[in-house]
Amino acid sequence: MELQEIVQKRIDELVETEHGLQVAVYRHGELLVDAVAGDGVTSESLYYAASTGKGASATVANVLVDRGVLDYDQPIVDIWPEFGALGKDKATLRHVLTHSVGLPGLPPDATHESFPTIPAYLAAAEPWWEPGTKMTYHAETFGLLVGEIVRRATGRPISAVLRELITPLGIENDVFFALPSDQRDRLIPLVEPAGADETFEMLAGMFSKVVPPSMQPRAAGLNRPEQLAIEDPSSAILTARGIAKLYAGLIGEVDGVQLVRPEAVPVITGPALVAQDELLGNTATMALGYAIGRLGSTAEESPATFGWPGMGGSIAWADTRSGVAFALTRTLFDPTGSASAVEIGNLVAKALC
Repeated sequence: MELQEIVQKRIDELVETEHGLQVAVYRHGELLVDAVAGDGVTSESLYYAASTGKGASATVANVLVDRGVLDYDQPIVDIWPEFGALGKDKATLRHVLTHSVGLPGLPPDATHESFPTIPAYLAAAEPWWEPGTKMTYHAETFGLLVGEIVRRATGRPISAVLRELITPLGIENDVFFALPSDQRDRLIPLVEPAGADETFEMLAGMFSKVVPPSMQPRAAGLNRPEQLAIEDPSSAILTARGIAKLYAGLIGEVDGVQLVRPEAVPVITGPALVAQDELLGNTATMALGYAIGRLGSTAEESPATFGWPGMGGSIAWADTRSGVAFALTRTLFDPTGSASAVEIGNLVAKALC
């Protein structure tokens, strides 16, 4: 049985509880798996995939470094002068990409509507530590920082830069930081599982220092087109096939296109920082904008794999040794439910990596 059939069979079994799934797998630029399950779900359906989108914003930054527009170790103040306030004058893009810049917290009164003003708040803020000396997951500020750095360097919103960079791959309508109005009919609404209120209450307590209650990502809000239309490079609206192809085009050629020079790949995807997460407590092994290690395994067990999962259970990753890129999206928005992403990812890895 070929991998397409194996994956399709399994997600057909899972769909009763998952409601809808997309799975895409590329190897050496070839699409091997393009499987979907669920009422109304097609390969072209768009999903809000939360932090899975961080892989796209990180890729934009890395492509711009490879093209000489940005530099990992140039002080951010060189292109964003206001950013140097209160001890951040030596902070760099490398610090932002490794979540070690020390600016994980949003304003206490933040809302999605206030996103355009938050970069100025972060520029004026005192860092929690000297940039580069510690790290914690910058759940919401990561994308805002990367987005503003990209805007300062190019003069254009990161959404516009993303679209330009991925158009040669043919996925310009498959990965968005802000959902265009003419794409709304492709969106699959998210569904929360029973007991979600208790789960989100627990998470709100965990992240209270960095994300105010008004920013809690609940399905009802995330299904609103007006909220999804706000540019948020810490998340994305995407198809599994689109984000998998983006990763495939980062680590190798797809249809004759590679996003960066081959010699840049080990620099981008290799270990850039190993540190304990100050808030979450786990040891994080970071590449430049991605976590190293496949979800469900450690960085030591899968050192050639890099990517990022999203709250809700979506995920995308690539493996530089095997040339495999994998993505999964789901209708069930369960912030503690990554079992299907782990299971299907492991199934693919066992077959191909």
